[in-house]
Amino acid sequence: MTGRSAVSAVKAALKSQAVETPSWAFGNSGTRFKVFAQKGVPRTPGEKLADAARVHAHTGVAPTVALHIPWDRVDDYAALGAHARDLGVRIGVINSNVFQDDDYKLGSVTHPDPAVRRKALAHLLECVDVMDATGSRDLKLWFSDGTNYPGQDDISARQGRLAEALAEVYERLGDHQRMLLEYKLFEPSFYTMDVPDWGTAYAHCLRLGPRAQVVVDTGHHAPGTNIEFIVAVLLREGKLGGFDFNSRFYADDDLMAGAADPFQLFRIMYEVIRGGGFTPDTAFMLDQCHNIEEKIPAVIRSVMNVQEATAKALSVDAEALAAAQRTGDVLAANAVIMDAFNTDVRPMVAEVRTELGADADPVAAYHASGYGEKIVAERVGGTAAGWGA
Repeated sequence: MTGRSAVSAVKAALKSQAVETPSWAFGNSGTRFKVFAQKGVPRTPGEKLADAARVHAHTGVAPTVALHIPWDRVDDYAALGAHARDLGVRIGVINSNVFQDDDYKLGSVTHPDPAVRRKALAHLLECVDVMDATGSRDLKLWFSDGTNYPGQDDISARQGRLAEALAEVYERLGDHQRMLLEYKLFEPSFYTMDVPDWGTAYAHCLRLGPRAQVVVDTGHHAPGTNIEFIVAVLLREGKLGGFDFNSRFYADDDLMAGAADPFQLFRIMYEVIRGGGFTPDTAFMLDQCHNIEEKIPAVIRSVMNVQEATAKALSVDAEALAAAQRTGDVLAANAVIMDAFNTDVRPMVAEVRTELGADADPVAAYHASGYGEKIVAERVGGTAAGWGA
């Protein structure tokens, strides 16, 4: 492929990309010690959608918005979906929440008390109802369930309770709907998490069937974990359902995607592309909160970082890499990867945005639009969206 045709192919692929933004990224958030309030944050799910639509308008590749129930609970989800479409976006992944209720102190679907398990299961089934109303394809499940002390509960029995709940939710899904199971190494439980790693998530999804997939949160691994290896294996097994992109320095930091280790994001996207995962069947979602920085520009920057990492991954010279690998030329193979990563793709990505009808420099365009000042002036009164700490 010539240089010009290669660039055209990369640009065409980038135009097909979709990065999903999370509704909760636009609300007030903070650390476990303090929530830092900002002016102009949304008060309703509709205002969250408006902010997400602004991100899509400037970037051109953020057409869907993930909801979190009950944070985004409304009386009429069909109307919310219609409102999203009026704004130029759509409802994406529906995220459940079985971790913010006092009843879930010792677990939700794995709790020793059957009454608590029934309550948690009812919420998960409610989320499928929301999917039906909004036309969402994916249900994402993350469980804070686990234990803090040896002997606190029966580890194997908890896995059985989890499997029973997942099976009932899976049975409730429509033919076009999927379950995405997320894992997390630790926090809030520190002795055992009931879904601590990709192997546990994979085992449950394998038992359930083809519409149960694993979701990889880039902040949910031990230091030094080779996340792209996990991605490659899940793709080979047909079990990679999607991503929660964010950056981490130590643990589940939920910082802007690509901010801490852009090379890792590039390596992950390369494995996605090489493994055939750069399709609508893989949900590329941001999962982050913005505690000290402006929220909408931070989400825009995160989308841009994913775009740029993807452009670099698409630019890897596959033929040269394969030739070096066949001959065992370790340095040449690594050089192919590093050449792609060190390529300045920003001008090309800016062209892609312009050709999509978006903005070459989305952050500058956002600040020039006056939208930030507008929402600060308009969003007075009511209760700002956010979570307590």
